Amino acid sequence: MFPALLLSGGASTRLGGEPKGCLDIGGEPAIHRMARLCTDAGFSPIVAVVGLHAHRLTSALAGMPVGVVVNEGWEAGRTGSIQRGLELLGTERPTLVWPVDFPFVEPTTLLTLLDESEHDALGVFFIPTHGGRGGHPVLMRGVALTDTLELRPDAPLRSLFPELGPQVARVAVDDPGVVEKVDTMDDYLRGHLAWLERGMRF
Repeated sequence: MFPALLLSGGASTRLGGEPKGCLDIGGEPAIHRMARLCTDAGFSPIVAVVGLHAHRLTSALAGMPVGVVVNEGWEAGRTGSIQRGLELLGTERPTLVWPVDFPFVEPTTLLTLLDESEHDALGVFFIPTHGGRGGHPVLMRGVALTDTLELRPDAPLRSLFPELGPQVARVAVDDPGVVEKVDTMDDYLRGHLAWLERGMRF
């Protein structure tokens, strides 16, 4: 079993301060749905890194087998939250990294990333793609994880790509959710409607 790291440490300023992890996805808080899909796919342990909205997000995860870590330095950047989670999980096993900005991902995508990692001995950074665009969640292992610990807290993960080269694997999936990023309320409403129209009610 591989660990999963759920990231929900931001302030959600562009959403008017409403935590993205508490947005309703088919009657379920986004972060609860993410934790449930990870559990169903066999990921363990699962850790959620939270920040400003720690209390509300912890409440949204009630009943799920998820450890919650508060990143007191959440303002420094999302990579800082990943580092905080890896301090707890370690870097020995492949780890799913799933930002709450992408709440509409299908469960089959998690299984596809796992399967791809099992059949690709070279890859250390697996990125789901849809329509030629890279998205989230990503599966990381080995040097991709250890090098992440060396980044600045505000440095994007893609800054690792030049040194990883062919070890970055792009995995095509039939899942628009991997590129449907939620920043604003319009993003959420549009994405949720599209998700419902696809029949994705789980």
